[in-house]
Amino acid sequence: MSDPADEPLNHDTETLLGAAVDALGGSRREGQVRMANAVSKALESERHLAVQAGTGTGKSLAYLVPAIRHAMNSASTVVVSTATLALQRQLVERDLPRLAEALANVMERTPTFAIMKGRNNYVCLNKIAATPDDPEALIDESDISYRGKAVRRIHDWAQETETGDRDDLDFGVPDLVWRAVSVTSNECLGAGRCPHGADCFAEEARRAAADVDIIVTNHAMLAIDAISEANILPEHDVAIIDEAHELDGRITSVSTAEITSRAIKMAANRAKSLGNAGNLAELADEFDDLLRVQEPGRWTDLDETSQAHLRALADEFLRVKSLISRAPEGEANDDPEKNAERQNLSNHLTDLAEAIGRILEVFATDDPAAQDDVVWLEGTDTLAVAPLSIAHMLRENLFGEQTVVLTSATLALGRRFDAMAAQWGLPSGTYDTLDAGTPFDPAKSGILYTAKHLPAPGRDGLSAETLEEIYELIMAAGGRTLGLFSSRRAAEEAAEALAPRLPFDLYVQGEDAIGTLVDKFSTKENSCLFGTLTLWQGVDVPGPSCSLVLIDRIPFPRPDNPLLQARSQAADAAGRSGFMEVSANHAALLMAQGSGRLLRHVTDRGVVAVLDNRLEYKRYGAFLKASMPRFWQTTNPETVRGALKRLVAAAHTR
Repeated sequence: MSDPADEPLNHDTETLLGAAVDALGGSRREGQVRMANAVSKALESERHLAVQAGTGTGKSLAYLVPAIRHAMNSASTVVVSTATLALQRQLVERDLPRLAEALANVMERTPTFAIMKGRNNYVCLNKIAATPDDPEALIDESDISYRGKAVRRIHDWAQETETGDRDDLDFGVPDLVWRAVSVTSNECLGAGRCPHGADCFAEEARRAAADVDIIVTNHAMLAIDAISEANILPEHDVAIIDEAHELDGRITSVSTAEITSRAIKMAANRAKSLGNAGNLAELADEFDDLLRVQEPGRWTDLDETSQAHLRALADEFLRVKSLISRAPEGEANDDPEKNAERQNLSNHLTDLAEAIGRILEVFATDDPAAQDDVVWLEGTDTLAVAPLSIAHMLRENLFGEQTVVLTSATLALGRRFDAMAAQWGLPSGTYDTLDAGTPFDPAKSGILYTAKHLPAPGRDGLSAETLEEIYELIMAAGGRTLGLFSSRRAAEEAAEALAPRLPFDLYVQGEDAIGTLVDKFSTKENSCLFGTLTLWQGVDVPGPSCSLVLIDRIPFPRPDNPLLQARSQAADAAGRSGFMEVSANHAALLMAQGSGRLLRHVTDRGVVAVLDNRLEYKRYGAFLKASMPRFWQTTNPETVRGALKRLVAAAHTR
């Protein structure tokens, strides 16, 4: 695969990037220029591109500038997709407005952009209007004291807001309250039938996005647009996927269906209120009995009696759907809310029937490796089905239809893009890759310390030796420690053991909102913050407050995860290494993300300490290390404690 950044930078792109950087008060960054070059060439040649761009590269600007140029030159729309709401907000509220203003003087017009969210992110005027004088009636009487006040505030806000977007609220709203004043796409009456369709906030957002240069959305919306028949996003020929390391997880989540007896009973109650619930209540009890005799975990086969029950349940879903779909004449005008419920339940019953169809299809073959979906029982009451792999659907529906640029700070696992490309289903020979690097020098700014003298991690919690090692490292660092633990139990165990001994404030995930805890950790320089998966990604604390990142053990997935277990077995059956393809890649991605919390600014210095000797002794250790920043490495505890103490001394002399 070629390196598109080796070719001369297109003059127009170079001019635009330079103008943008100058206007925003920045300076030329070599990695940013190389990435902008690569993206520009990819869009011109219609070849897919995967770019790893480390912290400080300025990757948003590096893809937005060529994206805007392409959109304006071709009179088309470019879709930019993110995994997190935080990055969406950054793009729409900060990066794009400033960039559009900067480019307005060097382009024929000001670039335009919009954000596209799911319908349930906007307040529904029809729901608000349903009880204009008594908004508290939208929720249960027992919740009126608190939630009723929130609904009333939303009711007042809905009369003033220009967007109706939940994120524009000045006050927080619990999910339960928001559901009372919003609708999903299935629940919506449709603009043509709704009495408030002409003023609908969601429809206005769609109209505003119809002809813009850049649309910002999320991976879930992108996936639904790509793999379903519904055209959610405007027509486009380019998609730029930021935070691409999360693409597999987000699309797998969108493609996962779950069925519970409670959901069936709720559907039965809703159908009864519409006139006919059929035998759903009885079948829900039988479904509950079926699950009770099964073991939690993956199902690779199912007896004929149980399959017959599932078929009967699917048939009943469709029969009840047919019964409730026959609305009385004039109901759409006389009782639009009831008509909307009829539509909503019909769609829900179809979804349930299709989920059972997917489940039964799995048992049509005796070879688990040949099954397209994975079925498992979660706990004792949830039957789930998810795709064994998203590669095939993305290969056909995403990569086969448009040019795609995928970028993240962590894509080159083991310094190669092969693993992520295979996970996404990128067709061989259709894409180029680029590691744009980072303006930091990890080998001079950071140390990777592996505590090889510690006992191997076990199932009985943190060893006494490990707890003592954590204490000594934190003391050497003067606090300033972000502890990334493999489980909540481990984080809490460490905090309970160490808090009485440490002369520093120690915050633990779960004590407060994550944002609040990170703010405290960031502003109180000698404090420590312990947590789990949420802290491994997205925490941005530049400066001395985060001088030590602790990783208690290699974050392999749980061995009882049915989906990852199935993917591993499928890889083994195909002659590949399931452990490396699934478990090691999963761990490598998290190790790269977690260790990336250390250096957030060019002046940052510090240590990443891995308290798992397998990183040093196991063959896969070299692969995991190669997925992390290129820190200077040591296994000597005295060396690393000395380095941390020197950082503390240097901070005191500032």
